[in-house]
Amino acid sequence: MNYSYKGKILISTPDISGDIFSRSVVLIIEHNESGAFGLILNKKNNQMSGKFKDFFDFRIEVYDGGPVGNDKVFFIVKGEKVTEMYTEITPEFYLTEDIENIISAVLSGELDINNVKIFSGYSGWSALQLEEEIQRKLWTVVDVYNLDYTLPNDQTLWKSIMQNLGGEFLLWANSPENISLN
Repeated sequence: MNYSYKGKILISTPDISGDIFSRSVVLIIEHNESGAFGLILNKKNNQMSGKFKDFFDFRIEVYDGGPVGNDKVFFIVKGEKVTEMYTEITPEFYLTEDIENIISAVLSGELDINNVKIFSGYSGWSALQLEEEIQRKLWTVVDVYNLDYTLPNDQTLWKSIMQNLGGEFLLWANSPENISLN
């Protein structure tokens, strides 16, 4: 493998429809010769959001990180490290599964909940699977700068990025979710 998509954003093309990846924006956290690991940034999970009400006195949004490992919870955190178990995404953001330290830091006020995004599950690709999907044009790879990974994003994120890409992407951004209705 000569190239890594680590740190890049994947934008699903209209060729992916009818599943969790339809109109999704995926942040690639790791990518090497063994495969890739990422999180969908723009798909809320209302069921899991309800479960987190047990921990907090306020509403928490949980996102579907992907179709794999839905029993796992991941956190993207903005700012200072409150755990020793983390993977750096950028100097400003990191990923952790350390639920105890994250919840403790939020409850103690050490960490602002607005600087945390919670994910249930993840997106995973085996060796060369992601490269094959990109070659088949199921994904568009984008360098997105100044994207706050902890913002509460929904489908407007996919559309906004597509519009900013221009050209044929602008057409996709304005097409109906079910492209057979176009």
